[in-house]
Amino acid sequence: MKNKELTFSGVQPTGNLHLGNYLGAMKNFVSLQNKMPCIFCVVDLHAITVFKNPKELRENILETTAGFIACGLDFNKSIIFNQSSVSGHSELAWILNCVSRVGWMNRMTQFKEKAGSNKENASVGLYVYPNLMAADILLYKATHVPVGDDQKQHLELARDIAQKFNNDFQSKNFFPLPEPLIQKNLSRIMSLRDGKKKMSKSEESEYSRIDLKDSEDEIKKKIKKAKTDSLPIPEKLSELINRPEALNLLSIYSFLTNSNLETTLNLMKGKEFSKFKNELSDLIISVVCPIGKKIENLKKDKSHLIKILNEGTSRASLIAEKNIKEVKEIVGFV
Repeated sequence: MKNKELTFSGVQPTGNLHLGNYLGAMKNFVSLQNKMPCIFCVVDLHAITVFKNPKELRENILETTAGFIACGLDFNKSIIFNQSSVSGHSELAWILNCVSRVGWMNRMTQFKEKAGSNKENASVGLYVYPNLMAADILLYKATHVPVGDDQKQHLELARDIAQKFNNDFQSKNFFPLPEPLIQKNLSRIMSLRDGKKKMSKSEESEYSRIDLKDSEDEIKKKIKKAKTDSLPIPEKLSELINRPEALNLLSIYSFLTNSNLETTLNLMKGKEFSKFKNELSDLIISVVCPIGKKIENLKKDKSHLIKILNEGTSRASLIAEKNIKEVKEIVGFV
């Protein structure tokens, strides 16, 4: 039997959401919720693969929830909840730990990047969290998952695990093989200080990113200081190959105006970056500042945010409990 279309995606509660989160995920989430049923999860279990201050984690969970709503997600239309509130995520993750293979984990490049040279000191959770990510998706039998370049490998793993489970337990098509949803015109949003690095909250310099709660003045300062080069904006895409910072700023403009790079280059060709930056700043301010104000207003009423999460948990649990019960029966638990 073919599974009904369903999108699942999760965002880690790591603190301030930034422009990369908005363009790479949130903006697409808003579009997706109008096309098919969606589940959006604050993945707090993933957040503790490295130690987090408990008070800070609680604040970040609510901040991310506020960010979801402020960016345009409708909690009446989509399910919004925090991962740890549905026990099925952890239950299925353990079962999938026993299906997944060590060799598969060893191929995960993100573990190598995050653990660095001191991988013997990394948590076991960090090592096996791709299995938890697979559990997040498969618990709801999601058919589609929005992914960026850095998550493609993990979705492939989820598909491998689903296939192996189905084969091992002779349960043909029990878990669907989730399909990636990749935004056609969107590459990664890069650091404002280094066009070869992804925009990230973990980067030390605040001038490397635009936070969704930045003021107009902060946005102007950050874009003014954003690294570029001395050449004007070119006419052709091929002329941006070795200009990563220029490409990044022009890409941000394109994503925010819902146009492609060719259109942006045609509009901006020959301009100096000093003038282009003024236009880019105004554009970012028009999009980001209203979102930032909404986040601040939503955070003033924490009980409302908790209510949204609790209602989402109730809705997610109805799906999760049914599916985990079937999984247990298939595995042979009494």
